Amino acid sequence: MSTMQNPPRNLRRTVLPNGMIILTERMEHLHSVAMGVWVKSGSRYEAAPLNGISHFVEHMLFKGTRSRTAQHIAREMDSIGGNLDAYTGKETICFSVRALSGHVPIALDVLTDLVLHPIFAAPDIERERGVILEEIKIDEDNPDVLVHEIFTRNFWKDQPLGKPILGTTETVREFGQSSLFAYHEDRFRAGNMVFAAAGQLEHDDFVQQVSEKFQLVAPGAPSLHAEPPVVSSPIVLRNKRSLEQVQICLGVPSPPITDENRYATLILNTVLGGGMSSRLFQTIREERGLAYSIYSDLSPYTDTGSLCVYAGTSAQKAREVIELILSEFRSLKQDLLAEDELRRAIEQVKGNILMGLESSGSRMSNLARQEMYFHHFFSVDEVLARLEAVTAAQVQQMAQELFRPERIAVTMLGRLDGVKLNRAEMIC
Repeated sequence: MSTMQNPPRNLRRTVLPNGMIILTERMEHLHSVAMGVWVKSGSRYEAAPLNGISHFVEHMLFKGTRSRTAQHIAREMDSIGGNLDAYTGKETICFSVRALSGHVPIALDVLTDLVLHPIFAAPDIERERGVILEEIKIDEDNPDVLVHEIFTRNFWKDQPLGKPILGTTETVREFGQSSLFAYHEDRFRAGNMVFAAAGQLEHDDFVQQVSEKFQLVAPGAPSLHAEPPVVSSPIVLRNKRSLEQVQICLGVPSPPITDENRYATLILNTVLGGGMSSRLFQTIREERGLAYSIYSDLSPYTDTGSLCVYAGTSAQKAREVIELILSEFRSLKQDLLAEDELRRAIEQVKGNILMGLESSGSRMSNLARQEMYFHHFFSVDEVLARLEAVTAAQVQQMAQELFRPERIAVTMLGRLDGVKLNRAEMIC
């Protein structure tokens, strides 16, 4: 085991008078800078009639500003070799750009212009509505995406966290210019945004540039408090005869993103289905040949989370796959991990973290997420030490807490051909 210390990260943090937080990490060996505006909003903070508006606004910000058309934005970024991107999640929206350090002023100007000065032109709204409706259809035609959406919708039934990020065809058809402007005015406020950057930059100079762009942004932040969602654990069987496979999602509630047990939960997930050496992959794919795709995944949020196992198999093999998944749950509850399996999982997670931090984009995202969720910056060595401290007993305890039969939710989608499943079979 290596004891080599990782060099300290060159992190700086400044809060503008209007409350906006600016974070930077200087990475002197790079020739580029990744920067992003992170908005504390997302689909879980939408009223039911507005489901999907965060994602709609994200799309619309690229369609033109008071001084740039969509084509102008695209050409200006291409002219400096920059990459402009955005995404909407359940709890955050991010607009980011990566460019050579010498082109930071132009990249920053384009990024801040589209974030702060959208025009939401009526013709553009209609065109983008059509684009998003097609995007929804793509997800409905993609079975592994669709089964996750059905699972999530029923896991957090009738609650914002269970609603689709894209919205529905019904809600998307209703968005208009007034609702988009109202959303933008409410959510894109200085106290509700974090500006993070990593790469070849100097903090004070960068803060000055950002401050010039954001100094007139309204202070404050909207009230986005959401009650912790109540988890449902239904068994949902959805017949779709057009599919050749049965898609399976089997999941349980898991700790929120800041929970003290997050490291043990991460190791548990890694052992269960986090890679090619995981138990599920080795048992269900390698030994039994029952599935091509089989994995487990964690989705942690502010106040809750889920651990979900996904598999695609035939209707004839679906029950056997579920029985094998439950068998692995049972084994993790009953038996301590062997030292070599624990060690392998810890090293796998450490490698993923360290390699992830080799890019400026990952470091920029890491800065923003630590600020928004933890209000604290963990050093690499601090994180690695917490992983090294995870014991087999802690992993077993997490398995016993998470894998309770009454809390297991299952969604099966496909040509079920009479497949049945009931709660009494969820024994683990």
